[in-house]
Amino acid sequence: MDNLERRTIFDTDKIGALLLKLTAPAFLGMVVITLYNVVDTIFIGHYVGPLGIAGLSIVFPVQMLSMGVGQMMGMGGASLISMLHGRKKTDQAEHVLGNALSATIVFSAVIMIAGLTSIDQLLRLIGATEDILPYARDYLQIILIGMFFQTFAMALNFLIRAEGNARVPMIGMILGAAANIIMDAIFIIPLGMGVAGAALATIIAQCFSVVFFAWYYLSGASFFKIRLKNLALQWQILKSIIAIGFSSFARMSANSISVILVNIALGIYGGDLAITAYGIINRITMFAIMPGMVIGQGMQPILGYNYGAGRYRRALKTLKVSVLSATAFGLLAFTILYFFPEPVIRIFTTDTEVISITAYAAKRVFLVIYIVGFIMVASTAFQALGQVFQSIVSSMARSVFFLIPAILTLPRFFQLDGIWLAFPITDVLTLLLTLVLFIPQVRKLIRAGKTPPTEGNQPQPAVTHPG
Repeated sequence: MDNLERRTIFDTDKIGALLLKLTAPAFLGMVVITLYNVVDTIFIGHYVGPLGIAGLSIVFPVQMLSMGVGQMMGMGGASLISMLHGRKKTDQAEHVLGNALSATIVFSAVIMIAGLTSIDQLLRLIGATEDILPYARDYLQIILIGMFFQTFAMALNFLIRAEGNARVPMIGMILGAAANIIMDAIFIIPLGMGVAGAALATIIAQCFSVVFFAWYYLSGASFFKIRLKNLALQWQILKSIIAIGFSSFARMSANSISVILVNIALGIYGGDLAITAYGIINRITMFAIMPGMVIGQGMQPILGYNYGAGRYRRALKTLKVSVLSATAFGLLAFTILYFFPEPVIRIFTTDTEVISITAYAAKRVFLVIYIVGFIMVASTAFQALGQVFQSIVSSMARSVFFLIPAILTLPRFFQLDGIWLAFPITDVLTLLLTLVLFIPQVRKLIRAGKTPPTEGNQPQPAVTHPG
């Protein structure tokens, strides 16, 4: 894809074809991102055992925090870049790119240092029992050392896509996933390194992705360039990136806290095998919600560009196609996971007791999974439109407003069932709140679409543009 095509792709392509063009590679890329944790879990489940899966489940909230930083810098920067691209302000977009990359390095270092200084205390705090602790420690300490690669790969995945190029992120992530699978097989099976081998395979694989992305920019193939002068952090730019991207970080951080509380509650009401079951449920959930997530990601540059350019009717059509597509995939996921959970669970383990516990949980956790796609698309739409308040509230609502209170209260009355049922209850309440925030934004776009665009009536995002 040459630079001229990237300048006009958002103007000339039909919305459905353009969304497919950006979403299909993004879907493959997200499959690859998800495979990092899923492949580790599969190998650990079959060659280490249920307690190994439980160890990965305990560590997962820390990895979510790292992904949250990558998403904050990546999606916040990408949203600004898309809007500036729509206004043909290339220099300002490159300032955003440079600052997003520098901030990613700084935040990664903070997480790594904080985690390594008190790893055992941290693991006990987030739910590790004495039996699970050794597995969780072996995995987490390696993940923390390589935290930079995980966070940087996530951020670059979004930033590259902001210029209309979804192919490069897809290839970079596929390279990493292939390396992860190969090294998992080597480190865990013949070398017998267990969970430490899985962690090492993950970090090395993510390093492959980062090197490929760096080559894309340094080779001159990218539309936007990384320039040394733009790497110096500027508060005005950083504030704008964080303002838009903070909802992604807030969502991941809130999800991280909720996973911690779930693990602690499961340890109390269900024991180590319940934590193992939740670890499997989490990995399955990644794939179940992935279509809604990647459709939102594919929608983001299209919506941001057309909104920034004052093409409101195309922006509305983008929203409509995205919502319908995400909902259709959600119904497919529900059908598989509610009615046929056992074959999916057997991918991760052959332990009959774990399969039984996990299948029971799946029929409760995935009861309304088909509505999650719309929630994710709406949340990403708020980011693309520069609506900071709505984006933060919609992102935080599921965990902070609903899931965490449900986890703290329902098990007292319904024991283990209360934990599993907290998930569908939370999804329904989140849907209702998202609709309250989403409908007014749609009405504004409808009204704006009835007015011919002029230089004076173009929309302004709810953050200050850099430069």
